[in-house]
Amino acid sequence: MKEHPKFAVIGGGSWATAIAKMLCVNLPEIAWYMRNDDAIQHLKTYHHNPNYLSSVEFNIQKLKLTSDINEAVAYADYVIFAIPSAFLSKELEKMTVSLKDKVIFSAIKGIVPETSLIVGEHFHDTYDIDYDNIGVITGPCHAEEVALERLSYLTIACGDQEKAKVMAQHLSGNFIKAKISDDIIGTEYAAMLKNIYAIAAGIAHGLGYGDNFQSVLMSNGIREMKKFIRKVHKMKRNINNSAYLGDLLVTGYSVFSRNRMFGNMIGKGYTVKSAMLEMSMVAEGYYAAKSAWELNQKYGAKTPIIDAVHAILYEGKEAKKVFKKLTEKLD
Repeated sequence: MKEHPKFAVIGGGSWATAIAKMLCVNLPEIAWYMRNDDAIQHLKTYHHNPNYLSSVEFNIQKLKLTSDINEAVAYADYVIFAIPSAFLSKELEKMTVSLKDKVIFSAIKGIVPETSLIVGEHFHDTYDIDYDNIGVITGPCHAEEVALERLSYLTIACGDQEKAKVMAQHLSGNFIKAKISDDIIGTEYAAMLKNIYAIAAGIAHGLGYGDNFQSVLMSNGIREMKKFIRKVHKMKRNINNSAYLGDLLVTGYSVFSRNRMFGNMIGKGYTVKSAMLEMSMVAEGYYAAKSAWELNQKYGAKTPIIDAVHAILYEGKEAKKVFKKLTEKLD
C-alpha cells in the first residue's frame, strides 16, 4: 500500500457527506462518487450538497467529483461505501474496474437484501476480497452532529489492524476521535442490529410508552444483541463498548435517528408504505429486521425484540398487541 493512499467515497447521502467532510480535513484531495449529476453540479457551483447536510461547505478544489463509479474506484486505494444497503448491488453492477487491489471500507449499517449478508461478508463472498482488505466504519456517530462539528467517536474495524489505523488516522480530527477494532464481523452486525432496536424504540414512543419502558427496552436490546452476535461470530468482545452499546443508545434515543423516526410513525398508526413515503431517507432497520429474523431461524438465539419488530413490519401484526406481549418477555 502506498505511503500516502488515495481515498474515494461512494454515495451522496448524509453519511457519505459527513465522511467526505472528515476526509477533507486531512487530505488534499478525495474522489467522491454521486449518481446524481444535478447534485454534483450544485456542489461545484455552491460548494454544498443540496440534499443532505447542506450546511457543510466544501473546498471544491479538494473534491474530485464524478457520476462514474469506475472513475472513483480506479482513483483510490481505499474505497468507502456509504450508500443504503438496499441499493448496493445495483451500484456494484455498474462497476467494470476490479476491487481486488483495493481496501474496501463499509460505512453501511445494513444487510444486502440479495444475499442476506452484512456488507463485509457480501464483498468477501461475492467479490472474493480477503478480510484483511475489508473494513467497517461504525459509530456511535450521527452525520448531523458531524456537520455541526460536535465531538463524535468512530470505531474502525479491519482484519488488518494497520489498515484500520490508516483509516482512523484520516478520519480523525478536532471533533472526531477514532479507535480501531479487530471485530469486523461483530461490529458490523451490531451496526445492523441497533437499527432494528431503534425501530422498536420508535414504535414504543409512538404507542405512548415512556422513558421508563424505553430504558428496559434498550437494556434488553443490548443483551439480545450480545446473544445474536455470539451465535453468528463467537469471539472475545465487550458488548458494553461504544461500538456496540454506544451505537445502540444513540440510534435508539437520538432525534437524528431515522430508524427511530420510522418506528415512531409505525407506532402512531402509519402503514409501512406510508411511513417510507414520508421519509426522505432510508430506514436501514426495515430491511435488517427481515434479514436478522430469517438468519436467526438457523441460529436460534432468543430475540423477542427482533421477533416483535418483524411481526409488525412483515407479518401485518398490530403494533399495540405485539408490544403488549413483548412487555411480558422483557426484564
